[in-house]
Amino acid sequence: MMARPTRPVALVTGASSGIGADLARELAKDGHDLVLSARSLEPMQRLAAELESYGATSTVIATDLSNPGAGAELAGAIQSRALEIDVLVNNAGLGAVGRFDLTDPKRVSEMLQVNIVALTELTRLLVPGMVARRRGKVLLVASTASFQPGPRMAVYFATKAYVLSLGEALTYELRGTGVTVTTLCPGATATNFFKVASAKDIALGPMMSAAKVAQIGYRALKSGRRVVIAGAFNKILAAASRLAPHSITLPATAALMSRR
Repeated sequence: MMARPTRPVALVTGASSGIGADLARELAKDGHDLVLSARSLEPMQRLAAELESYGATSTVIATDLSNPGAGAELAGAIQSRALEIDVLVNNAGLGAVGRFDLTDPKRVSEMLQVNIVALTELTRLLVPGMVARRRGKVLLVASTASFQPGPRMAVYFATKAYVLSLGEALTYELRGTGVTVTTLCPGATATNFFKVASAKDIALGPMMSAAKVAQIGYRALKSGRRVVIAGAFNKILAAASRLAPHSITLPATAALMSRR
């Protein structure tokens, strides 16, 4: 389905469930049409049908962002449909728990591809159009893991530190262009992430609902905030991570990640 030209269009990656699906709901309720992208087609089709109740038309594009070049392919598929993206939500992400040298190399590659490469490709390919039109918004979904190294989830934590760093730099670079970049840092959220990352038994503090995280993230995106940490507990955790010495945070994180 093609988006109507009278409504701004938002691309949401990782839109089949969790935070991505709830961000799509927030965007639809606020007058956006959607481009939904994830690996699983059927959940996105159900979501697209749901979003019609908000007057939103959705274009569904099944994409596996863990494949090299997938970000560019997705951008090309959007261009071929003559869609202009007004809001880019880079939400797709992967994690894995385990000691680095024992982690499946394929999984490491997939994390790098989804969390860093595809996110960067999509942002680089879609932001110039926004700048040319003098309007646009980008939401990068990072994590409270962005604020410290994470033994036993070393690659995941490192990728999220990249996302936060990239987002803050782009916020500064794009001043005065009409384009804003917001980085959302959720903590533990009730999604399928921990199950997929083989971390379902790790106690990471109080779980927030995906819907609440999406509401916080969308409000921040709409207002053009630079960085938003979802939830009071997570704000405290992030501040402690930045202020405490690594001699304390490294063993504490390693111990937490060992609780499986």
